[in-house]
Amino acid sequence: MRYEIAEDLQKKAEEICKVIFPNVDITRIKCFRSYGTSSRGTIARCHSLEKLLQKALGVRPFYVLEFLSERFDKMSAEDQIKIIIHELMHIPNGFGGGFKHHNVVNDRNIKKLYLLYLEKTNQIEKNKSWFN
Repeated sequence: MRYEIAEDLQKKAEEICKVIFPNVDITRIKCFRSYGTSSRGTIARCHSLEKLLQKALGVRPFYVLEFLSERFDKMSAEDQIKIIIHELMHIPNGFGGGFKHHNVVNDRNIKKLYLLYLEKTNQIEKNKSWFN
């Protein structure tokens, strides 16, 4: 596997966090693209430094969002946003280093947040044009 920092996805994740995930400390998240996966069906992953290692190293929680280039880059812009939302949803409200599981991070909740994101970003765009 090869990994590289994904600045474009970092910016998109930052934008999404500002709009629908204000609890997420985006300075403690990094987005990467990976190449050469052998996993089947995986599009993206959310990684965290587990709590015991955080305590042992004396560091705050940190998350890495990994996007598997072979699958993610072929997706539509809409589906890519949904995948980023999906991965961000795994981060708990308290930003403590754990994960929310797929009983919360599911298609129904992703769709709700995607629609909220669209609604809020459209409102932001309308406000920008009104002031210009």
